[in-house]
Amino acid sequence: MQFNGFSSLPKLFLALLLIPTLAVADLPPLPQPTLIIPAPPALAAKSYLLIDFLSDYVIAEQDIDQRVEPASLTKMMTVYVIDQALKSGKIKLQDKVQISQKAWKAEGSRMFVEVNSTVPVEDLLHGIIIQSGNDASIAMAEHIAGSEATFADMMNFYAKHLGMVNTHFVNSTGLPDSNHYTTARDLATLAKALIRDFPDTYALHAKKEFVYQKIKQQNRNQLLWRNEKVDGIKTGYTQTAGYCMVASGQKDNMRLIAVVIGAKTDAIRMDETNKLLNYGFRFFETRKLYPAMTSLKKTRVWMGAEKEVDLGLVQDLYVTIGEGQYDQLKAAINVEKFIKAPAAQGAVLGTIAVEFNNKVITERPIVALTEIHQGGILSRLYDRVAIAVNSAIEKFTP
Repeated sequence: MQFNGFSSLPKLFLALLLIPTLAVADLPPLPQPTLIIPAPPALAAKSYLLIDFLSDYVIAEQDIDQRVEPASLTKMMTVYVIDQALKSGKIKLQDKVQISQKAWKAEGSRMFVEVNSTVPVEDLLHGIIIQSGNDASIAMAEHIAGSEATFADMMNFYAKHLGMVNTHFVNSTGLPDSNHYTTARDLATLAKALIRDFPDTYALHAKKEFVYQKIKQQNRNQLLWRNEKVDGIKTGYTQTAGYCMVASGQKDNMRLIAVVIGAKTDAIRMDETNKLLNYGFRFFETRKLYPAMTSLKKTRVWMGAEKEVDLGLVQDLYVTIGEGQYDQLKAAINVEKFIKAPAAQGAVLGTIAVEFNNKVITERPIVALTEIHQGGILSRLYDRVAIAVNSAIEKFTP
């Protein structure tokens, strides 16, 4: 059989051979996907707030400074005061607390302690956190301060100390009173303090149930079952306050705090809080930009025994940004023009500003990481003259 070029090949194969090939470099670049950060969800609540624990960045908010009734969210401060008493050694977890008539007769949610019985502080702490016991709250208030009214004064002291500027307490339980109020912003501040200052006690908020006197009660925070990232904190309800909640959860190195006030039902409260947390975790990330007490810049020192000083941050610097936007951050350090000795360690000598899209998203002071000692007479005289000359040149330079 005579072979006539491609005549014996299938026509399809022949057609493929005749198609010109393109090098990868000849292909146009694929368009890069645009990262879209959707607007926060609108929640069915009077006020709400979503904030990052490490950076303090507000991810979502509505009416966060509106005065609201905290209901049993009050017990977050009750627990904080108890923790302070434990820390100081004023009370111990093993101490036995005498249950008064007032505590035993407390209205609302209860741990079911018996009048004139004695209950360990540790059990009462569980009863407050997990069972939201009004009886346990009053018993601990009386044990620490002698009366619930005096305990409320302690609550207000710590509220002021933490910067809760729009909060006032009159009881340890959250039972309604016209002079008992707070805001979503202040509740987030309190939540942060609980997590930061007393992590061992905070871990109790993740417990799903507690049994006392053979009575088992579940934690009222149903998100502990629905959202694996959630590990606290507290629910609250009165007829006038509606259904309220402060929740916190962690994903990798990011911890969020959500506050929802005034939902109409328990189901709505849980759904809206869950919605808020999921929005933050899905579309945002928190990064540590710079560690504390680490040199970010060396700068000239005038009239000092040392010619340079290291500058840095007192605390770690975190930022919260939209997911995938980390590479678009820029940081700039501004330092005082003439840093003169002497200066103490920790003296503020400048600032560091972090920008995103040409907008400053956070700014922090930078300090001397070591003490700056004064130099000798001759070096001080020389530097004083040099500063004067430099200032004169700048003044007359067009």
